[in-house]
Amino acid sequence: MPHSPIFDPLGQALLAYQHGDKRATVTVHSSVTEDDNLPASYLFRTLWEMPELERTALEECRGRILDAGAGAGSHALELQGRGFEVKAIDVSPGAVAVMQARGVREVARHDIFDAPASAEHFDTILMLMNGLGLVGTLEGLEKFLIHARGLLAPGGQILATSSDISYLYEDEEGALVLNLNGPYYGEVDYTMTYKDETGPSFPWLFADPTILQDYAEAAGYEVEFVDEDDQQQYLARLTLRS
Repeated sequence: MPHSPIFDPLGQALLAYQHGDKRATVTVHSSVTEDDNLPASYLFRTLWEMPELERTALEECRGRILDAGAGAGSHALELQGRGFEVKAIDVSPGAVAVMQARGVREVARHDIFDAPASAEHFDTILMLMNGLGLVGTLEGLEKFLIHARGLLAPGGQILATSSDISYLYEDEEGALVLNLNGPYYGEVDYTMTYKDETGPSFPWLFADPTILQDYAEAAGYEVEFVDEDDQQQYLARLTLRS
């Protein structure tokens, strides 16, 4: 999850929840929708509180796992409990502190692009909660897919969720109204506020399935769409072509 060295809204909310403030909530500001409230409690959920798409992704994990944008560590803890070796990463210092306190064994503070592509290899790179958005933009997606080639062990996989948000641009008749000369419609800017303090803006990518497939195949991956839900979110598996 993105953060500022000056202020870490999500991390502060997670720490507050961890320390007993069960009502700690972050306000999420978006360039495409109205403000939304994200209760910190949502990131502390148990397996059966997770959406089915996330539970499916956890079932598909194998080997040594990199949990990217791990938040409060709920997915990492569930996988640890199943006997997996998991490294959880997040750029939020608050999230990292919470994960360490909750018992995630291997935690590091950095983003997916800082992960060393030579020293460590993973059988699964896990990116949940629209986690593909961590790449930020289509340019970032292209960069990440190249970088991930060095992170994956032979036969390794990327399990990522994303959403097609084209429905946000439909007119009353259901036709898409897009600026074809502007940025890709799935590139969204966010800021977060906690207790009247706002962190910096950060980009987030919502990739429709076609564009993900195009970019992944161009980078040498095979793409399988494993599952989808009723909110335009899908789970994709990317594996390197042999």
